[in-house]
Amino acid sequence: MSNGELIARMAGSVGELPAAEWDALTNGGNPFVSHAFLSALEDSGSVGEGTGWLPAPLVIEGAGRLVAALPAYLKGHSQGEYVFDHSWADAWERAGGRYYPKLQIAVPFTPATGPRVLTRLPSLTAPLLGFAQQFAEANHLSSAHATFIEPAQVPLFEQAGWLLRRDLQFHWENRGYGSFDDFLDQLASRKRKAIRKERAAAHDGVSIKRFIGAELRPEHWDAFWIFYQDTGARKWGSPYLTREAFDLLGERMADRILLVLAFAGDRPIAGALNFIGNDALYGRYWGCTEDRRFLHFELCYYQAIDAAIEMGLGRVEAGAQGQHKIARGYEPVRTTSAHWIADPGFRGAVADFLRREREGVAIDAEWLGERTPFRKS
Repeated sequence: MSNGELIARMAGSVGELPAAEWDALTNGGNPFVSHAFLSALEDSGSVGEGTGWLPAPLVIEGAGRLVAALPAYLKGHSQGEYVFDHSWADAWERAGGRYYPKLQIAVPFTPATGPRVLTRLPSLTAPLLGFAQQFAEANHLSSAHATFIEPAQVPLFEQAGWLLRRDLQFHWENRGYGSFDDFLDQLASRKRKAIRKERAAAHDGVSIKRFIGAELRPEHWDAFWIFYQDTGARKWGSPYLTREAFDLLGERMADRILLVLAFAGDRPIAGALNFIGNDALYGRYWGCTEDRRFLHFELCYYQAIDAAIEMGLGRVEAGAQGQHKIARGYEPVRTTSAHWIADPGFRGAVADFLRREREGVAIDAEWLGERTPFRKS
């Protein structure tokens, strides 16, 4: 598609696009839409041929430079998205349609909120989303989906006529705390005591260390790969990321990575991997080789809170699911995805489903919000 001096096209990968031009569109706040992160997934073979995630970034160029982009993929399945549409696929295929491939505007394997429309020119938002629809129609795709859209960008998709879907995650909010104890002081006495006991138990016979930037060493990634494989095999059947992905991420964006490892003596037994944004810490992966009481909570939730306070970050996003996070000070937050469905009849059925689902999510959010551990005023 072209419009005057502007040209819209599908690129073969993020890696083939100029890193400086891509990153100039992102404002640099979210690590997952960075050129370094997305190209590391490509170069490591975590996405690409045979994975069901075929890079298909949609871009607009002007005067030979990137001016807008969507981090997009042609998906051959619904794995690694954390917004489940398997039932939609089943229904459409039972009706004689072909659901896959579909267009997925997302960061692979990453249920973290962030920008999905990358541009510094607001006037290009509508043409970019329009191009996504045209691309889907021209290639006979059943649908296009944008997942975990940052709140500020949700209206962009709504104005373009995409269907909105709500879900819940659990985030920790930094209300200007100077220390972990300041945070605990805001909790009910019983909850405060329970967390202190959990932390003490997790440290029994275990030392916990954080590594960031140049402190990250190959042996740390070797240990974490073992942890990640164990968790991945149990949750997904096989890990999404390859071993090389961790090396590339460490090489390209070590200053935006916080790795927390637990040691029994000199032997690493568990770890949690976090990514650092401008105003958020994003918890991504966890694993262990020894099951120690409360160690998961300590590495994934309490260490993240500690680090966010020290770094002056506004929140911790701890990933998908997990109502147990509420007792640890993480509060229910609604997340949003947007969906464009090509077939009008199928679109109507999905819209009706989403309306009823949103009502349920709103009820759940209210119920869970009343059960946070904070002192009641």
